[in-house]
Amino acid sequence: MADNTWASAITSVVPNQIRVRGYRIDELMGRVSFGEAVYLILRGELPGAAVGRLMEAMIVASIDHGVTPPSTLAVRNAATTGAPLNACIAAGALAVNRHHGGAVEDCMRLLARGAERVAAGETAASAAGALVAAEKAAARRLPGFGHRVHTDDPRSHRLLALAKEAGAAGPHVAVAEAIVAALARGGKALPLNVDGAIAAVLADLGFAPELANGFFILARTAGWMAHVAEELSREKPMRRIDQQSCAYDGPPPRDVA
Repeated sequence: MADNTWASAITSVVPNQIRVRGYRIDELMGRVSFGEAVYLILRGELPGAAVGRLMEAMIVASIDHGVTPPSTLAVRNAATTGAPLNACIAAGALAVNRHHGGAVEDCMRLLARGAERVAAGETAASAAGALVAAEKAAARRLPGFGHRVHTDDPRSHRLLALAKEAGAAGPHVAVAEAIVAALARGGKALPLNVDGAIAAVLADLGFAPELANGFFILARTAGWMAHVAEELSREKPMRRIDQQSCAYDGPPPRDVA
């Protein structure tokens, strides 16, 4: 009989004991944050506290963006038909593609080209200029730059600041910031949006571009759950959803204590 044994290095499960990457889950509970646990299961080791906070910040940054994103509309449309929660969440995840959420992966690949030039001896400014020129010549939009709502995405500034505090900002962050400067010099001010900031940080942390959409889906799932719950509790079934007609009526602006 052929040996059908195969191996996984992620999680071991025996009676009364579950270990993720060697650590008992019950011992991780209450001791590490969700961001640290995500880093652990994907990278195999626990990060330092500062990188753990950075991971947590990336998840928080993409938790929701109101009712206008395509994935949120998909979630609400599914909910209004009476679909169960898992189907609604699946609808949102399936709506994450190249033009919505997918910019993280595309930007990681763009910044990797710039980081390669920096590793070869170029400055971040020179690498950024070359990238901007190449994308312009190819008539391609720069993924991770510009936003349909924000002219200066506040999430990006906070994320890059946390990356620098954690000592995790490397050549990808440097190239991303240099691209913003290069665009401004060329008379086209485009902010680094949250997708671009996450791309730069993930790349400098050593994550593969193929995982990028997963981070967006991981973060946005909590927001989708909130939209399903609100749709079911406040709206009638089978309604036609006009995103532009939605008026916010939640708590007024407040500060974190």
